[in-house]
Amino acid sequence: MNVQQFILTANDWTPVSKDVNAPFIAAQLVLVFGAKHLLADERNRVKIQQRYPVADLVFASTAGEIMSNQVLDDTLSITAIYFAATRTQSSLTNIQQHSSSFATGQYLFQCLNQANLKSIFIVSDGTLVNGSDLIAGLNAANSTGIPISGGLAGDGNHFESTLAGLNEQVGTGNVVATGFYGDALEVYHSSLGGWDEFGRDRTITRSHKNVLYEIDGKNALDLYKEYLGPFSDELPGSALLFPISLKTPELEQKLVRTILTIDEEQKSMTFAGNMPEGAIVRLMKANFDKLTAASAESARQIICKAAQHKIELAILVSCVGRKLVLQSRTEEEVWAVRDILGEDTAITGFYSYGELSPFNPSGSCELHNQTMTITGFFENI
Repeated sequence: MNVQQFILTANDWTPVSKDVNAPFIAAQLVLVFGAKHLLADERNRVKIQQRYPVADLVFASTAGEIMSNQVLDDTLSITAIYFAATRTQSSLTNIQQHSSSFATGQYLFQCLNQANLKSIFIVSDGTLVNGSDLIAGLNAANSTGIPISGGLAGDGNHFESTLAGLNEQVGTGNVVATGFYGDALEVYHSSLGGWDEFGRDRTITRSHKNVLYEIDGKNALDLYKEYLGPFSDELPGSALLFPISLKTPELEQKLVRTILTIDEEQKSMTFAGNMPEGAIVRLMKANFDKLTAASAESARQIICKAAQHKIELAILVSCVGRKLVLQSRTEEEVWAVRDILGEDTAITGFYSYGELSPFNPSGSCELHNQTMTITGFFENI
């Protein structure tokens, strides 16, 4: 595997990798993560297509770009990948072409379900697609336990609309799935948060998908405000500091859920993932050092799973909530990953509206919030 990386800002190509002058016209896959307004500009997409004429170009707008050991805004981070012994295939669909996000997930898995499928990476619209249902559909079609990871596109801290795309098709509502085929490729996953739980366990007693109405028979919003105390005056912004852990009998580990909006009239809260009735929830709070330590531990898990193999490419998908909480310290979590993976690993990624990853190599994919999720690649040739 060979990787070539650039940062595109306005009309300037800034090289990141050492071999930027090497011909890469045979690259099969190019990942482009960047600011929504730059992705929307067709001229930028044409420039990338001209540089990598035979590659599938996978696009996602972000809440911040990750490139090497940097966290960037208002750029396009470009990672071109040449596989020596691995085949890739990418498929795109739009949520409006299906009856639900669940059906969208089922359709995409069926598109890629061919012999020697090793792994799938997803980039999805982050506002129109229900990430929990999308993953449920992918898992329902995935009878052979193919590992799936990826992320939901972002839109800075605006939460208005996002873009995802494949080649010439870039727009809202899109979901792109890339399949990796062959025995040479090894793919590893990890996902950790680093948040502290507090308060007692409580039970969701009324909800609909990602809208939470009642906990322990009480109005969810009123109960949440009681916990927050003075921070309740700063809602919904302060909710990023206090996500909620979620546990159901089906889950191997607890998930973290971020609050997107509140409804004072309905006394409800809308989350960035489904909140099923009967689930056990606890409030969480930010611990800056633990957030960074969790990113480092996520990288250590990748190294341990890879054993003697050297990770050649790592795709980092971290949550916009972490970026908004860490603020000027955001790059520290990327530095922590770089320190563990080493200088020879190409790192790309983005800050997202949701992270997709299994808990373990044979487990089902889950939608995460407020985590650092890493997908590591090594081609064994």
